[in-house]
Amino acid sequence: SIPSILVPLKKTKTSAPLRLCAMPNRPTKNPNYQLQPQLRSLRFLLFQQNSIPSKKNLRAFATSREAKNSIQNFCVFCAFCGQTFRVLPMTLEVSNPQPRLDAYLAKELPEHSRSRLKSLIDDGHITVNDQPAKPKQALNPGDLIDIEIPEPVSLEVLPQDLPLDILHEDDELIVLNKAHGMVVHPANGNPDGTLVNALLHHCQGQLAGINGVERPGIVHRLDKDTSGCIVVAKTDRAMKSLITQFSDRETEKIYLAVTARPPAKDHDTIFTNIGRHPVNRQQMAVLDPGAGKPAITDYEVLSKKEDGTTLVRCHLHTGRTHQIRVHLKHVGAPILADPIYGKKTDLTPRLMLHAHHLTFTHPTTEQRSHHQAPLPPEFQPWTEHQR
Repeated sequence: SIPSILVPLKKTKTSAPLRLCAMPNRPTKNPNYQLQPQLRSLRFLLFQQNSIPSKKNLRAFATSREAKNSIQNFCVFCAFCGQTFRVLPMTLEVSNPQPRLDAYLAKELPEHSRSRLKSLIDDGHITVNDQPAKPKQALNPGDLIDIEIPEPVSLEVLPQDLPLDILHEDDELIVLNKAHGMVVHPANGNPDGTLVNALLHHCQGQLAGINGVERPGIVHRLDKDTSGCIVVAKTDRAMKSLITQFSDRETEKIYLAVTARPPAKDHDTIFTNIGRHPVNRQQMAVLDPGAGKPAITDYEVLSKKEDGTTLVRCHLHTGRTHQIRVHLKHVGAPILADPIYGKKTDLTPRLMLHAHHLTFTHPTTEQRSHHQAPLPPEFQPWTEHQR
């Protein structure tokens, strides 16, 4: 899902100047471009200045043609951190009666969990008609909901001497075979023991964007339970080049998965939209056209065992959260031992998904760079049956 950054447009004596980019129909090189007339009357929210290192590192784009007339579809893309942020009104006006405030906000702000919204309401960050609100509060047409998302608490990332399986390293970047069970970057619940902690120790702090960036060097990510190839930038030049390549789909990502059942076809292309599950906020799901974001996966069955478990090769053309896990479940072949989209099994203790191959253009040599992560031993029973 696209996270929202909520920053008041109106300046105060204590707020830093905002760098604005309000061209929803095309990119602009000037982050301080004046608001278009049709948007000036809207109170909407954008990046804070310290989120945008320079004008060159900011470009704006729209998610649909309707964005020209709808601020709800306006997005900002930061080429520095590789994140896309959806711009939302700071004040929501209710148009139809709503039975519950928290349910209404969960629908309007799908990137935030119901529990997160409840916490914001309880802490006074969300009010209705300038009055304290309650999660179960009913809403009437014309009610105004003011939303304030507090700044996230930055985690102090410390170097840690942890084992790393390095596939390639040079002055610009490092390619690793991430172990199953290792989290890529610190977050709530995982403050240390992550790949970033290990890299800070190994590279002695020489990672791209180390100053003021919570995820130094991280260009893309793998789920905690997924093993395999991941590339990390050591210089700003490599960071910018790799972010552009991943964004423009100029990389090649090949995964191997073992599924609990064979898919209906031996090979096919899955092209759907993926977004946050409408009920279970911890899951992603295939959504109807117009919702979520496009996701494309090519797959090919490599081998089948008598018990129905199947080795599948997946080629990702996009990089949505949990894309392979959601797509394979969508075609009736959930990944073996998937704790979120499948079931536990005695056949293996781990999620059977491995980022096997990664190809990108090296930022300095401009040559295609191919990297392959050896298959974990848990995959051996299925590779032996590979045809």
